[in-house]
Amino acid sequence: QVQLVESGGGLVQAGGSLRLSCAASGRTFSNYAMGWFRQAPGKEREFVAAVSWSGSMTYAEDSVKGRFTISRDNAKNTVYLQMNSLKPEDTAVYYCAAAASIIIPTTTNQYDYWGQGTQVTVSS
Repeated sequence: QVQLVESGGGLVQAGGSLRLSCAASGRTFSNYAMGWFRQAPGKEREFVAAVSWSGSMTYAEDSVKGRFTISRDNAKNTVYLQMNSLKPEDTAVYYCAAAASIIIPTTTNQYDYWGQGTQVTVSS
């Protein structure tokens, strides 16, 4: 089992920044690819960004490329999502997830463990 706890969400004005953190415990963190997803009210959960187990490879969804950066610190068992130039349409609950995978998964069914989510609200 892997336990994931997100933090860092909050209310921010458009154009502002937030950094989300996801602390992992349980099994060896570096064995897992890590991803961030988000879910807005009335919408399906969607992929945001992911990072490989080593941190050497990352991938982000088109709408956040150039604004969001995913990274990880395996020594701290933590994955981060730096979010800059936030827009009202980024408002959602953000979830981190872990996948026992050597690739970078981009769909929800490829992930094995999920956090409880953290709310991000961007005001216009």
